[in-house]
Amino acid sequence: MADPITVFDRDILKLRRDRAATRAQDYNFLFAETAERLADRLDDTTRTFPMAVDLGCHSGELGQIIGTRGGIETLYQSDISTSYARNARANNGKPALVADEEFLPFAEGSLDLILSNLSLHWVNDLPGMLLQARRALKPDGLLLACMLGGDTLRDLREALMAAEAEEEGGVSPRVSPFVDVKDAGALLQRSGFALPVVDADDITIDYPDALKLMRDLSGMGESNLIAKRSKKFTKRSTLARAAAIYHERHTRQDGRIHAKFQVIYLTAWAPDDSQPKPLRRGSGQVSLVDFLGDDSSGKNT
Repeated sequence: MADPITVFDRDILKLRRDRAATRAQDYNFLFAETAERLADRLDDTTRTFPMAVDLGCHSGELGQIIGTRGGIETLYQSDISTSYARNARANNGKPALVADEEFLPFAEGSLDLILSNLSLHWVNDLPGMLLQARRALKPDGLLLACMLGGDTLRDLREALMAAEAEEEGGVSPRVSPFVDVKDAGALLQRSGFALPVVDADDITIDYPDALKLMRDLSGMGESNLIAKRSKKFTKRSTLARAAAIYHERHTRQDGRIHAKFQVIYLTAWAPDDSQPKPLRRGSGQVSLVDFLGDDSSGKNT
């Protein structure tokens, strides 16, 4: 029986990222956009983070954009892909290493800041990875990450499933079990983080047709990685039919389509005694009756 935690094929992820690294400049627009948004969120903190790591760094988009913001003195970039790690070092001059996000090679309490830009949605054991991240952070260290959420490319996935049913007589697994906002917050709490904040926004990109969207996903190394997916190449007729279904259901008046990427942002801190804590139950000093007024007459005041 297969390991129930093995949802994504990480070996294929590595191969696809190695291939994507050869043409990253043509397909890294989404990574660059979310890197800007992560850097802006780091600007909202008043702390400084001398020692930081970027998990799943792609071609170093985040390292290039973030620079020394947040008081970063050293930023280590890591990726499961050797080619991506080389790209990152060449593109921004910051140190890079090959490492799997599922097996973090960082000593306990060694990091002030852990960043991750659109990589964690391909992690099989996300609770285990978050637990490792929390242990690698110093007390009051920060986790700041973004990942794709469950509403990402819903229209495309529905079109592909409908086309496959029509053209091939069945449907193979295509829907990645990405987390939603509520689940992400619960995972951070279960992993021992303090003060977790989770929110999401949508990035919508215009395309002339669904075939161009699918080519971009392949170029980014972001196509289907479900371990139980069909290992056969998708028929050209299936892809063409999917594009036609997408066009029928979602084309705008100008003849173009929207592709929506839901991006979930995670902000959480390693516990520290200096952090604010909720008051002990029953420790309040102000009576609600005194605050709201005594309405014993039953009339509104």
